[in-house]
Amino acid sequence: MSPRNSATQWGSLSKTFHWLIVLLLIGQGILGLTMGDFPRETRVELIGLHKSIGITILMLAIARLLWTLFSGRPSPAPGVTPLQHKLAMAGHVLLYVLLFALPISGWLLTSYADRPSSWFGLFELPRLVGENHDLHEMLEERHEQLFWLLTLVAVGHAGAAVYHHLFQRDATLSRMLPKGWLRDPRS
Repeated sequence: MSPRNSATQWGSLSKTFHWLIVLLLIGQGILGLTMGDFPRETRVELIGLHKSIGITILMLAIARLLWTLFSGRPSPAPGVTPLQHKLAMAGHVLLYVLLFALPISGWLLTSYADRPSSWFGLFELPRLVGENHDLHEMLEERHEQLFWLLTLVAVGHAGAAVYHHLFQRDATLSRMLPKGWLRDPRS
């Protein structure tokens, strides 16, 4: 399979970006929702891991967006209506906005707390703003709200792909999966 996208299929690089981001988001969500339950020393380590994974997701989202701009997007699968295509495009734009907003809000809230953000201890990100307790608290709440919004949009995105496979019987879902994972929905 070609790493580049074609007119009818997502390429292997786009699929890799997609599924790697999905797996990291699931892990990140679990980590973010549970790290407060651990003892302080462990929690500090988990917060560092949470920041590193968030930075990784941001970098992968940037790389995926740049790759898509370079490699193009496949045309909608046969049978997808113009309205469905417009809704899918709006959903993708919203997913990208959230994939950028969530880690950036985490970086900002860390900066407002005057705490360091490093990427797996290899390098430290610059602080974006000065210390501000009130803005830190506000952004902590917004960060969690963005997480739940991303979760809702991602579940809707996955649900739409499954709907296309089961009810529309088109190739929307199978084009993003490794070859041979799904039987052709039209057979």
